[in-house]
Amino acid sequence: MKNDRRACLLKLSALAALPLARALPAAAGEDIEAIRRRGRLRIAVYNDFPPYADRGRGIDIDLGRAIAERLGLSPEIVGFNADEDMNDDLRNMVWKGHYLGTQPADVMMHVPVDEHLARANDKVRIVAPYHREGLALARDPARIPAPLAGSAAVALEVFTREKVGVETTTLADAFLLGALNGRLHENIVHYRSVGEAAAGLKAGRVAAVLAPQGELEAALAGETRFAVDAARFAELKVDGWPLGLAVKAEQPALAEAVAAAVAELKKDGTVAAIFKRHGVTHQPA
Repeated sequence: MKNDRRACLLKLSALAALPLARALPAAAGEDIEAIRRRGRLRIAVYNDFPPYADRGRGIDIDLGRAIAERLGLSPEIVGFNADEDMNDDLRNMVWKGHYLGTQPADVMMHVPVDEHLARANDKVRIVAPYHREGLALARDPARIPAPLAGSAAVALEVFTREKVGVETTTLADAFLLGALNGRLHENIVHYRSVGEAAAGLKAGRVAAVLAPQGELEAALAGETRFAVDAARFAELKVDGWPLGLAVKAEQPALAEAVAAAVAELKKDGTVAAIFKRHGVTHQPA
């Protein structure tokens, strides 16, 4: 799943957390009543997306369960495969359902909190930013001794000599392909996933990997040979994006309750603890 393609819009802006609530309010509207009668909160997460959701475990799964429990509901985790873009995912998993028969969830995890994305999808409401993801460079210090930053024309010149791995068709891939007027092309090694790229780094097939920091940290968990530095290149216009949740636009009470639950979970340290448990540094959104 291409996490960062869902954050390709330019300026990302987090939505403010809504008023705190420990349980679903009794008179919050029909959507709340229907969920209460069902007793379960349906939570959509991406399939095959470590460390966020993979084979029944991950950050988004744990956080979704914590949200449901905070609202006094049982969590029902619904895994789905990414479609062509985020607009398709929001349609399939939040407001309409998939043509193959999958019913919409109550809440979808891992949605960029972005004003442009929100305006383009008026049938959903994006709330509750819980983490700021960003690009990072994992490097072998024996081959790349110092962090790379500043002008890409200078910082990335090392990759005219050393190989760098990326997940194919991602923001990192597009950035490196266009850097230095295409001079890095022959030294960019494409992998199907960040995990496979990290394996290439461990095996010495590449000197570095450019990818979302959370995915890199999880893929390199337990390794002490490599450094992971936030990507800070002047030409990289989008180097980070807040992640939140999406619900149907016609369910404001649910949006309010979910945002309140996430605010509480951030305040009491639950969110940071979940990220730590999966080997990822939590970055407040």
